[in-house]
Amino acid sequence: MPEADREGERYALDQPQQTPGFYLKGSHQLDWGMKNRMARVFDPRSGRTVMLAIDHGYFQGPTTGLERIDLSIVPLLPSCDALFCTRGILRTVIPAQCQKPMVLRASGGPSILRDELSDEEIAMDMDDAVRLNAAGVGIQVFIGGEHETRSVHNMTRLVDAGLRAGVPVMGITAVGKAMVRDAKYFRLACRIIAELGAQYVKTYYVDDGFETITASCPVPIVMAGGKKLPELEALTMAYSAVQQGACGVDMGRNIFQSGAPQAMIEAVAAVVHKNLKPKQAFELFRSLKADAERGAANVAAE
Repeated sequence: MPEADREGERYALDQPQQTPGFYLKGSHQLDWGMKNRMARVFDPRSGRTVMLAIDHGYFQGPTTGLERIDLSIVPLLPSCDALFCTRGILRTVIPAQCQKPMVLRASGGPSILRDELSDEEIAMDMDDAVRLNAAGVGIQVFIGGEHETRSVHNMTRLVDAGLRAGVPVMGITAVGKAMVRDAKYFRLACRIIAELGAQYVKTYYVDDGFETITASCPVPIVMAGGKKLPELEALTMAYSAVQQGACGVDMGRNIFQSGAPQAMIEAVAAVVHKNLKPKQAFELFRSLKADAERGAANVAAE
């Protein structure tokens, strides 16, 4: 894979990118409406977000923990900064009185029954995102995938539509089964997505060199939660990501598949917004979980 510079040079990790007049990286020259929507997703006090990702059903169906979104997810809405979901779930399950910003999955195509997942298309019109008062839309981009060019063009078409409507686009780095998940790949994928116009990028955390991914991407990066991990590991990953330049997380399975989802999302929020260290956040999780269990036991005893 070609590189413009030798590895490890010129990332200037000690010099944050300037954002005159607005607090989000690379967003200061966007239109007012676009910035307003971004400010709904990213808390202006911390500059970060805890997005709750529940869009898995668009290709996986009723994933464990998402069988009944009305029961498992709606109670968590007060504790997240934004919800990442599909328009079908938004219309059928999410209460209209909810004031949390909604970011909508805008791509789709093959299901988990297919071997090649990169064969996606744009799956919703930007007019519908506006109709649903969305704060943004998200689309998968398969850099290095079989249908790489189409997925890039899907994103750029959505970016054009978003610029006309004032709706930000979150480009999501999709990693195929044969791709290596390392900093070199994610630097490439995130930079391409940003260069072609996405207002922010969702990508995975890597232990070695994540700070070079965030430094070389000129727009905000949110960390994808990925597969279910033990709670302390998930909290450690979130802490490492934001300390190395991520502007928050977009977590799903590590929250809704936790043994105590409410306690977990509050612990993640403490890490992201208050820089609580992982062990302290884990103790917070355990304390909140225990309180919830005691409360449930008291109700059952009445």
